[in-house]
Amino acid sequence: MIAKNCQAWVDFLSRVELPVLSETMREINELTATGDCSVQQLADVVLKDADLTSQVIRQSNTAFYNPSCQPVSTISRSIMLLGFETVRSIAVSSLVIDALLSKSPRIHLQKSLARALHAAVQAKRLLGKFTPSRSEEIFIAALLSNIGELAFWSCRTPQADALDELLVREEPVTAQKQVLGATFPAITRGLVDCWKLGPLLQAVVSGGKADNQMVTLIRSIVGLVEEAEQGWNSPTLRQSINHVASQLNEQPDNLEQRLKTNAQEAAKIAAAIGMKQIVNHIPGHNARYAGEQTPPQPADPTLQLQILRDLSVMLTEKPDINLILMTVVEGLHRAVGLTRVALLMTDRSQKQLVAKKVLGPHTDHWKENFCVNLDSDSLLAAMAKALQSGCFTNADDPAWRILRGPDFDRLIGRTPSMFTPLRVGPRIVGMIYADNADCRTRPSPEQFFSFCHFTQQAQLGLLQLSEQSQSSSS
Repeated sequence: MIAKNCQAWVDFLSRVELPVLSETMREINELTATGDCSVQQLADVVLKDADLTSQVIRQSNTAFYNPSCQPVSTISRSIMLLGFETVRSIAVSSLVIDALLSKSPRIHLQKSLARALHAAVQAKRLLGKFTPSRSEEIFIAALLSNIGELAFWSCRTPQADALDELLVREEPVTAQKQVLGATFPAITRGLVDCWKLGPLLQAVVSGGKADNQMVTLIRSIVGLVEEAEQGWNSPTLRQSINHVASQLNEQPDNLEQRLKTNAQEAAKIAAAIGMKQIVNHIPGHNARYAGEQTPPQPADPTLQLQILRDLSVMLTEKPDINLILMTVVEGLHRAVGLTRVALLMTDRSQKQLVAKKVLGPHTDHWKENFCVNLDSDSLLAAMAKALQSGCFTNADDPAWRILRGPDFDRLIGRTPSMFTPLRVGPRIVGMIYADNADCRTRPSPEQFFSFCHFTQQAQLGLLQLSEQSQSSSS
């Protein structure tokens, strides 16, 4: 029996927020549950949706699904080449990803989707060899094991905003009950029943004692993937790896290596199918798609001098503060050689810093998600409230370790970086943040000097603008 509040959320998500997703998912699963569905029947369901059709064909041409790399250009060809269950798996995952990501870029949704795809790849790779005929069913069971959470975070509702704020202060389950009157696992069970998503998934999310080893293993892998978000060296993750290794009759070190390889594969799949905004949230990936560190750009002293001269000219004239700030950011990226640079400024509330300009590879998600609450005890808030420019070089430093790192980017707080607060008098009006992505090399004294030199120009521009404003008002 589903609790009243939980049933209300299941109905709302199915009928109001995600009616097309719920209906198509139900149609696909009812169609395939009969056991005598033809290729054409499945093709007809997929072809009803042009976006779904293009996604299925796109994924059918990736190495994960199509190791032979035989080109696929039609749904019927995809089913014939890859198999009925594989195309069903692609269709279901495509439906979920497209329907949810198109509705909301919220960071919790991106993290949940990354976890779902990562868990699905791990489950298929680790368990599919035992029962090849069920590998796609295993993939879907892991992918959709948190469908309630995914569906909720895709909605732009007051409750989503309220829960987002409460999660800073409360444990997840407590916060969910307080805001939703239900928990994500309960909503997941309701959606799995309502959308008729299959007996294996139903058993995985049931919450009761597992009735077979496959269900136990899928649950263990989903839990392991969540723990991996704390890093591969997490003590709790090591315990989970040992536990799963014993279940698979495998050596823990060997399993750990396979897990890391599978995580890289999940990141490549996400990038290949157009989900680049979730790649950074896949553990061990650290903002790279191919498994190689992003090399820092070489500094260009000649370009530095030219840009600094341009800034000096701008400051002697009536300053266009936007142009000055943008030039500083470009100089840090192109001339100083910093891989990722972000300029943040206060919003209307004056309580948050939001991204105004970002440069560097894999920073597209920063535009929506790089946000600093100045009242929080977070690492980025501490950087913004610092009295002067600083260099973050040691994540284990007690002064930094107690502060909460941002959840929109796994590298910030773990990789060396530089920052400078932007002030007008005592008031914080912005911040410039820069790092070299996944390069662990500490910034050199010369690089930090150049960083400070450029950011001082930004501060001078703000000071001049403030003085002009005061003189014109008096």
